[in-house]
Amino acid sequence: MKIYGVALLAFCFLVGKLAGNLLGSWMGIEGDVGGVGFAMILLILLTAFMRRVSWLEDDTEKGILFWSAMYIPIVVAMAATQHVKAALSGGPVALLAGISATLAGFLLVPVLSRIGKQTEPNPPAS
Repeated sequence: MKIYGVALLAFCFLVGKLAGNLLGSWMGIEGDVGGVGFAMILLILLTAFMRRVSWLEDDTEKGILFWSAMYIPIVVAMAATQHVKAALSGGPVALLAGISATLAGFLLVPVLSRIGKQTEPNPPAS
């Protein structure tokens, strides 16, 4: 059922926010540090695990795919606008960290695209 997909997404979001807030408090920052990333990684891992042990029904997977497609762009856009002013006023270290993370992401695209390529075509579905 699609509601299970929403429940799994909500669970991942709450655990990710908790982990991000805990990491932020550990670093001495008042705020969420990486909560969205933790939530997405947890959602990917739980979905892969549920698919592997055959706990994921088609309707549940469709619900997860639908809401994650809605969730990712909205939350990433919201997270991108947080503390931009503080990061810019933080000086060159904050800018250097942002630029280096962006460049590392661009450089990893070819590596990640090679990982996902299939060597042999899938057998026909029966």
